[in-house]
Amino acid sequence: MSPVETAIQSVGRAIGSFHPQAMPPLTRGHYRRELAAWFFLPVMMGAIEGGVVGVIAKNAFTGTVSDGWLNLAVAALSGAPAFANVTSFLWAAWSHGRDKIRFLVGLQIAAVVLVGHIGFAPRSGLGLLMLVVGAIGARMCWSGVVTLRATVWRANFPRTDRASMAGKLATVQAVMLASVGLIIGLAMRRNESSYHLLYPLVAAFGLAGAIIYGRMRMRGHAALLNVERGHRETAAGWRDARAWPLWRIMRDDAGYRWYMACMFIFGIGNLMVTAPLVIMLRDRFGYGYVAGILITSTIPIVMMPLVIPLWSRFLDRSHIVSFRVRHSWAFVATTSALAAAAIWNLPALLWVGAALKGVAIGGGVLAWNLGHHDFAPAERTSQYMGVHVTLTGLRGLIGPFLGVGLYDLFERAAPGTGGWVFGVCLTLNLLGAAGFWWLHRHLHDRDALGVDV
Repeated sequence: MSPVETAIQSVGRAIGSFHPQAMPPLTRGHYRRELAAWFFLPVMMGAIEGGVVGVIAKNAFTGTVSDGWLNLAVAALSGAPAFANVTSFLWAAWSHGRDKIRFLVGLQIAAVVLVGHIGFAPRSGLGLLMLVVGAIGARMCWSGVVTLRATVWRANFPRTDRASMAGKLATVQAVMLASVGLIIGLAMRRNESSYHLLYPLVAAFGLAGAIIYGRMRMRGHAALLNVERGHRETAAGWRDARAWPLWRIMRDDAGYRWYMACMFIFGIGNLMVTAPLVIMLRDRFGYGYVAGILITSTIPIVMMPLVIPLWSRFLDRSHIVSFRVRHSWAFVATTSALAAAAIWNLPALLWVGAALKGVAIGGGVLAWNLGHHDFAPAERTSQYMGVHVTLTGLRGLIGPFLGVGLYDLFERAAPGTGGWVFGVCLTLNLLGAAGFWWLHRHLHDRDALGVDV
């Protein structure tokens, strides 16, 4: 067989692996609906990806408000996918004992409305506010989708197939996100008013995905709801902060507490990157819509499908902490490239950093969605995911604004030195990676960490 025939056969097998028939028989129906829904929903979410919407705001609204306010808006938009997750525990509490599929669909439709309304924003200070409110509001709804989706996945897919399934869905999502980001960038370069049409259009795709997801079924749903309704103190948690599962889980599960501590340090470094990068791409390197979106969003997302199968096979046979020990260095490499590009004015390394970011995110999206399963009992999956998502939200509230603040501070101290903010990001990445290594070394000590591997 020639190399060309071998390559064609390999591509055919890779594409065929996405077919429902490639999944175990008992999961095919669930996977088929998931696959269809996550074909449409990412079209909507791609329009409010942090890099995409941040670049749109920085370019389209320059001159309508002061640079200081615009940079804060960029920080808010870039961090929205993360800090909107601070509402996760409210969704987890409000959904407690309620039909999970209906609740998920309700959140998806709310996101559709918020994304669609961005299309009516004028290019003014008010329009920038509408953009920020719509993107952040939609992301808040989406944090509930992510939190509850983990419960559905745990019910419908066995542990040995879960990472593979999540990898397939993440790959489909990546293709759609990358395509949407690039299309929006090209359209905005051609006509800066095209967002008036684009955002209602992508919202329509999101509505189609929500309708499809409404047909989803969940194994053991009735039994799960009965168990949840039996835990009345959890259902009341949102009314009494002292009873919130977050505090009880962090208090009682030492292993998860240490894992979240490492994630917090490591994640702060990652979440500081995008906002100053968006600002620097325009103000220092003179990049517009297309180049900005390619570097911050499209290239990283395009890289994800290439590495997700590798990461998913590794995660299927690894505890999440073991996975993070190795995976964290992909982010260290990413931040190193961006720091070098910014400090020594090497624009070629921006593109290298974008590609490395895709490698890192390819593993990160799997670990972020599935890692808590290695700590959580079945009936508390949503709560453990809620802890992770909520702490991600707190990181999102700190990271982007800290990144922009340090960038401005360095620039005021000495123009052209704003890129040193990526050195700070790299330091935090290294500290987090060291923390994962330490935790991995102590996994065997169940009395100290409470981890069962």
